[in-house]
Amino acid sequence: MDTLAILDYGGQYVHLIAKRIRALNVFSVILDPDANLDAVPGLKGVILSGGPNSVYDPDAPPLNSQLLDPKLPVLGLCYGHHLMAHYWGGRVTPGATKEYGFAQLRVGEPVGVLEGLGAEEQVWMSHGDTVAELPSGFRPLASTADCPVAVMGDPERGLYGLQFHPEVTHTQHGLAMLDNFLRLCGCSREWTMGNFVESAVADIRSQVGERNVFLFVSGGVDSTVAFALCNRALGEERVLGVHIDNGFMRQHETHLVEQFLRAEGFTNLRVVDASERFLSAVAGVTDPQEKRRIIGRVFVDVRDEVITELGLDPNHWMLGQGTLYPDIIESGGTAHAAVIKTHHNRVDVIQELLARGMVVEPLSQLYKDEVREVGRNLRLPAPLLERHPFPGPGLSVRCLCSTGASDPVPPSVEAHVQEVAGRFGLRSHVLPVRSVGVQGDFRTYAHPAVLVGEVDWENLERASTAITNEVREVNRVVLLLRPSELPPLEPHAATLTRERLDLLREADDLAMRALAESGEMGRLFQMPTILLPLSAGEHGECVVLRPMESTDVMTARFAALKESMLQPLADALMGLPGVEAIFYDITHKPPGTMEWE
Repeated sequence: MDTLAILDYGGQYVHLIAKRIRALNVFSVILDPDANLDAVPGLKGVILSGGPNSVYDPDAPPLNSQLLDPKLPVLGLCYGHHLMAHYWGGRVTPGATKEYGFAQLRVGEPVGVLEGLGAEEQVWMSHGDTVAELPSGFRPLASTADCPVAVMGDPERGLYGLQFHPEVTHTQHGLAMLDNFLRLCGCSREWTMGNFVESAVADIRSQVGERNVFLFVSGGVDSTVAFALCNRALGEERVLGVHIDNGFMRQHETHLVEQFLRAEGFTNLRVVDASERFLSAVAGVTDPQEKRRIIGRVFVDVRDEVITELGLDPNHWMLGQGTLYPDIIESGGTAHAAVIKTHHNRVDVIQELLARGMVVEPLSQLYKDEVREVGRNLRLPAPLLERHPFPGPGLSVRCLCSTGASDPVPPSVEAHVQEVAGRFGLRSHVLPVRSVGVQGDFRTYAHPAVLVGEVDWENLERASTAITNEVREVNRVVLLLRPSELPPLEPHAATLTRERLDLLREADDLAMRALAESGEMGRLFQMPTILLPLSAGEHGECVVLRPMESTDVMTARFAALKESMLQPLADALMGLPGVEAIFYDITHKPPGTMEWE
């Protein structure tokens, strides 16, 4: 079978490249940058992934030495594009403008990977450096307003570099570009995902052996599909599904999950209320990474207690999780990847269990849309498979905390944001709170900017992209919905208390019901509701709506909700006790992550 090799330089989208190649029916392998390419059977071509480094960093992973004189077609993406330029005689420099999110590609020469494309194409950027001088034999094939060499190529040798990411769904014809490259490589199209369930079942049986599986079941798509796969592989008598109410669930979520799963025939399910245990563990904690680490450890502590309570042998019960690949890569799960945020299923105690071979994760190489496809193959009901994703730490990562200490925004940053926003006829502020983002494959922890003005989604999208591209201290942009003018908000001391979580539960419930009643639920991938500890008084709160369109979690576009639904929802949220402002997150991913923490 023909094979394509993907060299992993630590980018957030490495496995997404492999996923796209799978969709084009070509077998692919992901290798370390210095892997021996001669040992790959049927190798037809090589893709160099993106990554968080600059080619000039002292510890930057270099180009594979076998590619210094390439014998096969090579496609470099983002950091891979820079590697090709740097090692083959060109020059890479920091870009005058960083590009995150959408950009318009101007195609000058539609050849090779660009064959069949139009004169202008929508692409997705996430980079800081740029190719300033081309290597010998290459010529520029396409550009953007801020990137003169967005595509370079040496068509005679089958060598191409793209500054953008064709693997993400928001690059409009990215799949066609990858398809063009596979055609140039002469790859046969023999690989399919049709046998995934069978191979996953075989893998579970092989990995588990004579042991049993204790599986965390949140009730969402991923854990339920993993539950169904383990049941099929081992039988219900060897699998124990446990749903843990951690105190961070949505309104009535635990009751609804139990009711639904039992109705679908999952008889090997146990429900545990550990809400007080989790709330006590995070009492007084404000740092988002520490919250995630604590919650991940308590999940395992509760598992151990249940095993003891039931008189089970802990060495005979493996931990099962519905982990997907985005959780792994965002947690810094490959050699050159940066940590964006530590997912609860990748904290230190889980890593120790993984090292001991005590964890089974049948979905760990898949993405959300692929998991839904597996679920359909397992004949799981559509209402389950179409549920919006909900993070394992639940509302804990949507309820921001603060010590109450001032986090002043430098006047120069305020002035820069105001200057950029003014170009679009908008007023602006910068909030004295921080959220997690991902820019150029790196984690950022920065201030959100607030825009005030008319709800014109196209204009707001352009303004949001311009601000996050040009103002390095800002990684997220929100629109003020209520009130009409921004009050003088300051942070106040706030942690994960039941009272704050109950307020967030009520706000989230209002938002979810409004989505369902308006018919918008199915159009969106997800809409987190976030609580910010900001107030013009002492203990008020602000609410953020984060509606998004996505397929695989790795990239997302903020979604424009109908005015007829949005305005009544904003009014209803303002009616909740203590709520002082309503914001609407208009940030794509990147530069903002799906969740705020």
